[in-house]
Amino acid sequence: MIYTMPKTTTSAINKQLVQARKDYGVITLGRVMTLVIDATDADVEAAIETANVASREHPCRIIVVSPEECGDDCLNAELRVGGDAGASEVVVLRPSGEQVAHGDTLVTPLLLPDAPIVAWWPAAVPAATAGSGIGRMAARRITDTKGEDHPDEVLVRLADAYQPGDTDLAWTRVTRWRALLAAALEQVGDREVTKARLHGDTGSPSILLLGAWLQHALGCEFEATYSDQVRGLQSIVLETPSGEIGIHRPDGHNATLTQPGQPDHTIALPARTLGDCLAEELRRLDDDPVYGEALSQYAQLRSGS
Repeated sequence: MIYTMPKTTTSAINKQLVQARKDYGVITLGRVMTLVIDATDADVEAAIETANVASREHPCRIIVVSPEECGDDCLNAELRVGGDAGASEVVVLRPSGEQVAHGDTLVTPLLLPDAPIVAWWPAAVPAATAGSGIGRMAARRITDTKGEDHPDEVLVRLADAYQPGDTDLAWTRVTRWRALLAAALEQVGDREVTKARLHGDTGSPSILLLGAWLQHALGCEFEATYSDQVRGLQSIVLETPSGEIGIHRPDGHNATLTQPGQPDHTIALPARTLGDCLAEELRRLDDDPVYGEALSQYAQLRSGS
């Protein structure tokens, strides 16, 4: 069910939420957080669809702020419940005029009481997430540098402004790769890694972050190569005195794990959807210091220090 509320107020939206619960028995007790989406310059429907997928694992109230230009200084809104909202309630705020500059003020009356707040920017990455109006109220702040034209520069900017609670879906996309590498390295007698070689899609921020993490964690150098013909991360090779440890995923679905002195293993390693990555980040509300270390290491590499 979708309620359209032109030229409304947050007070009227709250009253409509209460009425919707009475009329349709919408989830009221199982919601574990408020997810605030700054959908500036984003595909609003795609962002809502992704959040709805994640909400099936983490029931929440979703508040979407999507500024619009309509010539008036007003707040238009939509309230989505039931089948149009996954396992959540979705409030779409469309401020215009002077209202645009006060997204945090509009959001505050709609937050769930005594529930953590997570902020997500599905499109343009702000200059400093923790310093933005919505970011200041959030325990976790999720960006996605994958869509940036110059992700290398954006990662440096994120490193300069990093605060505990920040994370990036470019980092989330390589969670399973990191786990597989750590497990494979545990089975090698001499765990010294002299070099890491990574290959994937051109300009991938995931490769930049993963390479920086490997250098920070293993003290090795890393080499990244790219191709316009592939999508996502395609392969990682760790050079050790015992031989090479490799993960190769040429088809984007199944990977081959190679280890010194052992037969090759085929592992299911499908490319992760945006909904999967967002759900993973909603699963943890504590800080991710490893991401902070990888981000800092990358900035140091870029500066040449």
